[in-house]
Amino acid sequence: MWWMYYAVNAHIHLSPLHCGAFHERPTKISSKIMSSPLSPSPANWFKARPRTRLGEPCLKTYPVQYEDLLKRARVSFQAKRSIKENFRLAQLEAVVRMLEEHECDFVDVLGRDLHKPRFETVVSELIPVKNEALHAIGNLRKWMQPQHVERNLSTTLDECLVVNEPLGVVLIMGTWCSPVQMCLVPLVGAIAAGNCAIISPSVCTAHTAALLHHLIPSYLDNECFHVILAGANDLTDIVELKFDHVFFSGTREDGIRISQAAAQCLTPVTLVLGGKNPCYVDQHCDVTITAQRIAWARFHNSGQSLVAPDYILCHLDVKTRLVQALKCCLMRFYGSDPRESRSFCRMVNLDVFNRTKDLLWRSGKVALGGQVTEAEKYIAPTILTEVDESDPIMQQELFGPVLPILSVNNVDETISFINKQEKALCVYVYSNNSKVISRVMSETSSGRFCSNDSTLQSLIVTLPFGGVGASGIGSYHGRSSFDTFSHRKSCLLRSTHLECVTSLRYPPYDDRNLSLITWGSSLSWKSQGWCQIL
Repeated sequence: MWWMYYAVNAHIHLSPLHCGAFHERPTKISSKIMSSPLSPSPANWFKARPRTRLGEPCLKTYPVQYEDLLKRARVSFQAKRSIKENFRLAQLEAVVRMLEEHECDFVDVLGRDLHKPRFETVVSELIPVKNEALHAIGNLRKWMQPQHVERNLSTTLDECLVVNEPLGVVLIMGTWCSPVQMCLVPLVGAIAAGNCAIISPSVCTAHTAALLHHLIPSYLDNECFHVILAGANDLTDIVELKFDHVFFSGTREDGIRISQAAAQCLTPVTLVLGGKNPCYVDQHCDVTITAQRIAWARFHNSGQSLVAPDYILCHLDVKTRLVQALKCCLMRFYGSDPRESRSFCRMVNLDVFNRTKDLLWRSGKVALGGQVTEAEKYIAPTILTEVDESDPIMQQELFGPVLPILSVNNVDETISFINKQEKALCVYVYSNNSKVISRVMSETSSGRFCSNDSTLQSLIVTLPFGGVGASGIGSYHGRSSFDTFSHRKSCLLRSTHLECVTSLRYPPYDDRNLSLITWGSSLSWKSQGWCQIL
C-alpha cells in the first residue's frame, strides 16, 4: 500500500502514537493482512482488515520538526509567497483536484478508521470540502477587494477603507469525528485569505491522517503548507510555538487546554467544540419524517459528530409514536442486525467505545439496541427512554450511536430546560407550528439553529458555522472562513488639503475653536452620524 511505502521512505520515523490515555505496545503491520480481500460480511471484515487501534504504530512528526516546519512557513509568508491571487487560486484548485483524483483513497482510509461507508465519506467528507473550495474560487477576487466605508466632513477628500490582509502562519487542528472535512474546510479559508498553514489531523484516525500527510505535500506548495502528526499530549506544546491563529475542533476538554496554551502567546483562536445539542419534538409534527431525519443525523458515523442531536426533548403526546417510528427507521436503515450492515460505522477507538458503553449502561432504559462487541468497537444503534436529567449520559459529551429521549409537557418547559444547560453548538426543533419554531429560535442561544431537519445546516457554505459560549469561539465556512483567517485593517488615506479645518484641533486651545468643532459635530449628528471634525 502507498502509505506503507511512504512510511519507510519519508524523512520521518515510525513511532507509537496513542489516541487515548491507554498505553499498549505497538503491533507489527502484516503485509499479508494488508492485502486481504474485502469480506462480504462486515463482521468478518473487521477480522481481515487492520483498523486504528490504541497503540498502533503511526507516522509521527517530532518536536524538532514542528519548529523547522513553522520556520519554513514563516519564511515563505514573509516572502509574500502565499499572498498573490493567482497563487491562492492555484492552491484551491489543487485541493479540488486532490479530492477528485484520490476519492477512492479517502473512501479506503475512512473505511479502515471508522468503517465509514463510501456514501457517507463522499457526502459528509469530500463534497463539503469541494463545495467550499469552489465557492472560494468563485468569490475570491470579490473577497480580496478593499471595502470603502462612509467618510465624514473632515475626510471628504480622503479615502477610508478596510483592507483584508492575511494573518500569517496558522495552525489547523482537526477532530477525528470528521477527519477530512474538519481539516480541509478551514484550510480552504486559510488559503483563500493568503495564509501559510500547518495542518494537524487527528491521529485517532491514523490511516486518514497518514493519507493527508502524504497527499497535501504532493498537491499544495511544499513551503507554505505542511502536515504534522502529533499525539493529543503534544498539541499544547505545538500551540505554544506561537502561531498567528489557531483553529481547533474537538472536545470541550481539549478546547480549554488549547485555549489556555494560546493565551500564553496571545494567539487568537477559533474553537469548534462538542457539547449537548438538544432536539425538541413538538406534538404538531410529521412523526414519520421527524423520526427519519433524527435517526439519520444521530446514527450517521455511528453518532460520532459535533452537530448531531444529542438528546430529544419529546412532547408527551407524541413520545410513544416517535419511539415506534424511530425503531422502524433503524430497522429500515440498518436491518435486523446493524452489525452486519455496510451502512453503519464503528467507534474510532477503545477509549471512545468504553466511555460510550459506560454512559449507555448507566442511563435510562434501553428501548432498542444496547448490544456491544468490543473486538469490533461496535455499539448497536440504541434508543434510551425514561432518561433523567441527572443521568450520566446527560452530563457528558456523547460521541456514540445512542439517543436519549426525555419527556416534556410543552414548549415553555423545553425552552427552560435548554436555557439551564451550557450553550449548545446546535439546537433543533421539529414542528409544523411556526410560532413554536420562532419561540425556540428567539428564546434560546446556540451556535446554530435548524428546524425540521438536523445537521444539514453544517453543509451549507453560505451559513457561518461556529459555537457560542461553551460550544466555541468564532466561526467559519464560506466568507466567514476568509474573515476568520484575515485581519480587517482600517486604513485612512489622507491628503494635505483642508488644513484650515483640521488646524482647529491644534494648540493653543481656545473656546472659539471648540465652539466650531462642537457645531460641526452637531451637524454630523443630524445627518449621517458622522464623527466630529478633527
